[in-house]
Amino acid sequence: MADQISRMVRRRDAKINAFSRLIDAGIIGCTLVALVSVLNLSWVPLYSWMLLISIVLFSFLSESSHSKSWRDISLRAEVTSVGSNWLAIVLVLVLVDLIIHPSDLYNREMVFYWFILTPIELISWHSILRMVLRLFRDTGVRAQSVAIYGATELGAGLEGRIQHMPWSGYNFVGYFDDRKTNGTRRFISDSNLIKGGSAELIEQAKAGNIDTIFITLPLAAEKRIKQLLNELADTTVSAYMMLDLFSFDLLTASWLDIQGMPAISVFESPHTGLDNFAKRSLDLVAGSMILTLIAIPMLLIAAGIKLTSKGPVLFRQKRYGIGGESITVWKFRTMTVMDAGDKELLQASKDDCRITPFGALLRRTSMDELPQFLNVISGSMSIVGPRPHAVIHNEFYRTAIHGYMLRHKVKPGITGLAQIKGYRGETDTLAKMEGRIKYDLEYIRSWSLWLDIKLILMTAFGGFLNKNAY
Repeated sequence: MADQISRMVRRRDAKINAFSRLIDAGIIGCTLVALVSVLNLSWVPLYSWMLLISIVLFSFLSESSHSKSWRDISLRAEVTSVGSNWLAIVLVLVLVDLIIHPSDLYNREMVFYWFILTPIELISWHSILRMVLRLFRDTGVRAQSVAIYGATELGAGLEGRIQHMPWSGYNFVGYFDDRKTNGTRRFISDSNLIKGGSAELIEQAKAGNIDTIFITLPLAAEKRIKQLLNELADTTVSAYMMLDLFSFDLLTASWLDIQGMPAISVFESPHTGLDNFAKRSLDLVAGSMILTLIAIPMLLIAAGIKLTSKGPVLFRQKRYGIGGESITVWKFRTMTVMDAGDKELLQASKDDCRITPFGALLRRTSMDELPQFLNVISGSMSIVGPRPHAVIHNEFYRTAIHGYMLRHKVKPGITGLAQIKGYRGETDTLAKMEGRIKYDLEYIRSWSLWLDIKLILMTAFGGFLNKNAY
């Protein structure tokens, strides 16, 4: 619930975040320019491309991972995020170097220094900014006295988040609620935390003792909310509505503006607009690089299949893609006989007589899925996403597991959070499939570009091997 609250509340510190990202870009660029000058090097076009890629990618990753207000995350979390984002950029540039070998076009020593110095400067800058903001908070310049109107479960969740953010500068004053103490509608029972009702809240706001008010009443209390807002209009307090939607199983929680009419997404794909462009760009760039690296191994695998068993090298199956549309997924053939997966509910199992010896090796290492990078390039799949299931499996499990079809709000992937968590291979029990769906939906809820990069790296460094893959 806390993360959903964070996404749905308008950021007061958006200008600070934008300013910080602008300085980030300046640090990345100025460090490279300074190193070229200090080492008496000539500026070559490749440096401009490196700079452009680094700034754009760092901005994307920052927007995904640490674009939150400085009040919402600790310094340690922010430093970790900055360092991880820069490491991802270094890995991308190194991978490009390994593929196209432009080493004769740039000075390796200079680039090495740039890789080392830039994160040190970025982390130093973010630490200094945090110290300055905290100094302002401690001296009262940016401290925020916060009150919650509505002693509800939603209010308790918000208070808990505020209390666990000592760095935020939020000073929790207490709850205000007009409902009777001996009633059953109050979630907060500690009378010491209840500072009064709406009259006392308005009085404190007019006296300047409260800076921010979060209204956490249920939607049914529309009349009281309107009355409170009318009275708060005669103050300078900042007021926020915390919509009581978090008891629902939300897949996403974002605003949609329809000609001035706000709507909140309940079931929606996180890959829209710029986010969709970023994910597709990652798929095309990373997918093309990976295909280049695995081209020769794929040829060797194809030869191995031909030499060890009769039949075609490639095998195709019908799967559900984004929106539940039918797509064709490619795999290396690992069985003597394979069906399209749309007629019977039969998964591969341990000691399955249909699996060839060479096919068993491919399945254990997930190398049978390498042709699916062709699906990624064509756009029917993504590198990261819920694994596509056979059509007959989808039709069975959609009636057995609540929310099963929501996994099709995004493109299916070659790897995913569920696979990293160990839910690979045979799902011979309902509990195993429920575990996989749980992490599929968690991936959709928490998606970010950095999460995709992280899962790709985790898969590359060990995620392919799994004892449950047959």
